[in-house]
This record gives sequence, C-alpha cells and structure tokens, in this order.
Amino acid sequence: MVRVEVVWGDVTAEDVDAVVTAANESLLGGGGVDGAIHRAAGARLAEAGAAVAPCDPGDAKATPAFDLDPPVRHVIHTVGPVWEGGGHGEADLLASCYRRCLEVADELGVRRIAFPAIATGVYGFPPERAARIAVDTIRATPSRVELIRLVAFDEPTRDLLRAALDGSR
Repeated sequence: MVRVEVVWGDVTAEDVDAVVTAANESLLGGGGVDGAIHRAAGARLAEAGAAVAPCDPGDAKATPAFDLDPPVRHVIHTVGPVWEGGGHGEADLLASCYRRCLEVADELGVRRIAFPAIATGVYGFPPERAARIAVDTIRATPSRVELIRLVAFDEPTRDLLRAALDGSR
C-alpha cells in the first residue's frame, strides 16, 4: 500500500526518485515551484521540456532531472488548470494532473515521488479544494509508487494538505 506524507519544505531537496513540477504548456519553466525546479535542475531541463512540449492541462510528461541532486532522476511536468470559478472542469483537470503523474511515474519505475500543490499559485485554484482533490485522487489511483510526498511551500498549505489527508483515512 502506498504511503502518503505531507511535509513543509523545498520540493527540489526531497529524497525521492521523481519530483513533479506545476508547469506551463511550453515546459520551458516559469515562476513559483516550476521556476525553482528549473533553476535547481539547470538549463538542460528547459531544453528537454521544449523537446516534449506542448503539454495540455491535465496531462503529464517526463524529462531527466539533470542537475537535481540524486536520487532524483526524473522531473514530471504537469499543467494544472487556471481557476475560472469552478464551472469549467477545473476540478477534473486537477485530478487528471495527479492521475497522469502517477501513471508516468509507473512507466518510469518510480518508487518515491514528491508533488507540490499544483495550480494553487498563479493559476488561482482554491488551496483547500485543491488539497482535497490531490489527496482523494492520489488515494483512488492505483500505482506501484510506494511513497508519495506532498510538499507544501508554506505552513497554511501544509495544514490544508494534512487536514485533507487526515480526513481521507
């Protein structure tokens, strides 16, 4: 059975096989978590992203992790939905991001993966709702991944993810 953990920290410093980045469709890098991952992985990440782009909202694609510290071997790029009030399929697209990342992780043989809070930054997805979708989708998605670490960039996000995780047991 998969173990799900919530931590507060830097997703680029996690001791996992793959990190997920909340990307834009070009996979060339952006702000927030995506920018941090691109800076840590080096310029080759953008080049590799461009080679597999575009990536549609709700989908996921993988590249090597380049300069991220081992054991991280892969970056899984996923494009979250831009929040438009909730009536445009945003919840389904966000759930698809988590499902597709786990599917890609299984294809790569990943056993430990770290996720940021997808779409809650500049894309504006309400953090509490996003936390519930993340946890519910991860719990409902069959995967060979053994450890899923939800990495919060701040205390409020960590608390929302923990509450969602505790409520799903």
